[in-house]
Amino acid sequence: MSKGKLVLENGMIFSGELFGAEGNAWGEIVFNTALCGYEEILTDPSYYGQVVMMTYPLIGNYGVNYNDAESDKVQANGFIVGNYEDDWCNFEGIDSLSDYLKKSGVTGISGIDTRQLTKIVRSEGAMRCYITNENLSVQDVMKRIRNIPTMTGTDLAGKVTVTKRYELHGKNRFRVAVYDFGIKKNIIREFHRYGFNMMVFPATTGYREILDYKPDGIFLSNGPGDPAAVGYAIENISKLIPSGIPMFGICLGHQLISLALNAKTYKLKFGHRGANHPVRNQLTNRIEITSQNHGFAVDESTLNRDEVEVTHTNLYDGTNEGISHRRYPVFSVQYHPESAPGPNDSKYLFDEFYKIIEENKN
Repeated sequence: MSKGKLVLENGMIFSGELFGAEGNAWGEIVFNTALCGYEEILTDPSYYGQVVMMTYPLIGNYGVNYNDAESDKVQANGFIVGNYEDDWCNFEGIDSLSDYLKKSGVTGISGIDTRQLTKIVRSEGAMRCYITNENLSVQDVMKRIRNIPTMTGTDLAGKVTVTKRYELHGKNRFRVAVYDFGIKKNIIREFHRYGFNMMVFPATTGYREILDYKPDGIFLSNGPGDPAAVGYAIENISKLIPSGIPMFGICLGHQLISLALNAKTYKLKFGHRGANHPVRNQLTNRIEITSQNHGFAVDESTLNRDEVEVTHTNLYDGTNEGISHRRYPVFSVQYHPESAPGPNDSKYLFDEFYKIIEENKN
């Protein structure tokens, strides 16, 4: 592995060794606290435009198997680990993590003090960074960092959505229109378990085309970037909510539903990314351990409580994790009930979506 360096927007420099593709990587640095699941994390479209750091130090020890991928390619711009392990072992494994990144053209850096780096991001907030093995001056690198677009005000859903709609056939009579803002494959797998017939639509699809499909339910997927910048989706969702068609949103989908209901969103200091975030279900008073990946949140104080009920709350910082509409069959959560990676505590939400569709249809 060649020598490289990681430079932060605040001017701090970390030395390490590069693995994966030779070259440079840049974007907003974020950290994920999951102990495993790096293949799912790297291929999650919600990480588009970001450089992901794993807080767990030993990464690569079980290689990759391609079946765990959440999209057709690595979506993260770069990867930071404490200790990269090239000697992997996995009965399903196909490639080493380094070879997988190399085929995807993505650069990783190892030998970083990820504990120190996590503390910096927690105290100063998510910031832009640059990974390189070029012999560049600090001034040159800082100039490149300042040219990296910030997440705030940036629509990235259009970068990861499908270019044209496609159909997935199921075994029952229910039809679900799926808005793809960067959907994970495990969400599709969960819907397959219920036998839904699905039409997956690009993020920019107009509300009339959705209604013309005559869906029994509408799903709004996860995705990257600033939700407030996805104005076309907010406008379409605001027209679809009064239709009375059951609607379910996850992560970015949750934020877009809230924005369509005239609430506001804001950028978190360092986001929620990991597989062990405790969330209180306000309806049952039960605690769910959840998988999360988001850098923005819904400002709960801007929700119209006459219209909306708060259903879930993050126990780390009290931020909003879920809502339901009091009049229309619309609900959403900020976290990932489909997991991948993460616990299965919240998969009951897919049951609820199915039951609401069934009751509405009958």
